[in-house]
Amino acid sequence: MRGGETVLPLGCLYISGDSDESWQFYLQEEHKPNHLALYSSGIPLLKQVLKARCCTTPPPLPIPV
Repeated sequence: MRGGETVLPLGCLYISGDSDESWQFYLQEEHKPNHLALYSSGIPLLKQVLKARCCTTPPPLPIPV
């Protein structure tokens, strides 16, 4: 859509008072493909952190001589 045609449905939702309900529906529908599919097997970064084998003490800092 171009120009005002893209904004017109938003104005209609606002005037009708259905904007909050429509926004919640939009968020739920966006959550399905974007978040559920991506994180279905867990949080990717957390898995990487758990796989890393880090020691509990930081490496010593070099002391300039």
